[in-house]
Amino acid sequence: MTEQTAAPTAAPEEPAAPAPEQELPSAGAEPAAAAEPVPATDVQAAEPVQVTEPVQAAEPVQVTEPVPVTEPVPVTEPVPAAEPAAVAEPVPATDVPATEPAAVTEPLAAPEQALAVAEPVPAPRSSRRVLRAVARWTAAVLVLGGLGTGTALGITSMERTDVPGLATEGDGRWDYPELSLPALPAGSPRPFNEANVAEIHHADLRKLLIPAPAGATADKKLTGGWVSTAQFVGEFRKDKRGELTQLLDDSALRHIAARGWTMPDGTRSRVYLLQFNSTAYAQGLRDDTYVSSTPGIPLDWPTDLQLDESWNAGGKVPETVVYAFGETKTGKGRIHEAYIQAGDTLALVIHSQQGKKIAEQVPFRQTLILQNQLLG
Repeated sequence: MTEQTAAPTAAPEEPAAPAPEQELPSAGAEPAAAAEPVPATDVQAAEPVQVTEPVQAAEPVQVTEPVPVTEPVPVTEPVPAAEPAAVAEPVPATDVPATEPAAVTEPLAAPEQALAVAEPVPAPRSSRRVLRAVARWTAAVLVLGGLGTGTALGITSMERTDVPGLATEGDGRWDYPELSLPALPAGSPRPFNEANVAEIHHADLRKLLIPAPAGATADKKLTGGWVSTAQFVGEFRKDKRGELTQLLDDSALRHIAARGWTMPDGTRSRVYLLQFNSTAYAQGLRDDTYVSSTPGIPLDWPTDLQLDESWNAGGKVPETVVYAFGETKTGKGRIHEAYIQAGDTLALVIHSQQGKKIAEQVPFRQTLILQNQLLG
């Protein structure tokens, strides 16, 4: 801008000409007030007013009438532009129909805020109480069930005589060990298998002998091994031993296994297993000794024995034959005798008591049934 200086004169001072009209800002701001008259002796051009558009320096203003101003506006400060509408409130557009939604200038919510709206509504307090009650009852049922199961297992694992209230008086049976059949040679069938037409016992005959029960005292002569024919025929009357020895020699006898023991009550037990070359020879010896309704060749005993009619052959293995004898038809007495034929093997079981004491029937029949099962 160039400075302009007024020439000195003696005439009275005239007011400066009015400044040309300034362009008003488009934002609707009020026009700036005109500057006060400047003395003619030292007038400088007015500083440009900083507005939104630059204004060129004004020439000396010729004012015909002074423009009254209430307050001077510093020309050095820019005229403030119109403030924009607040972003927090939507500004309705004047030319948009009322039915259309107003433009929203508020920034979108953060993703976390949007997701927070989808959180599940907490369950009512009453539902939680129900769930807690169900959980408590379920836990109680599980605990009681576990205790009941443990108690049941403990009781079932005990012996019957050890359970209070269930202990019963013994019925006279002996305590035999658990029995099991011996292993067979490879490819050999059981005696009554369809593939074993001859009904031969291929297992070791000594392992088919019944073991001694608990508390028994083993017989030193009958230890469960092989015995001689003389040992076997010694169980019969002396006047019949020669005849029986001849029958055994003629019947193709292979070998004899035997075991004996004595119980604490004095009962003496002997079990003999005689194996022949075939089932026909075993059955032939039984017929030659007349074992059926009578015991055939009598034992070395003072009295003759009779068929035990009370024996119902309970527990007998199919395909086997069992004959039981005693001092009476009811089987009661001081001695019991029985024969078992199972295929190629003939068994003799004897229980006896000395003096006038009775040999119990229950352990005798128990021994008879178990030995029959081992031969089956």
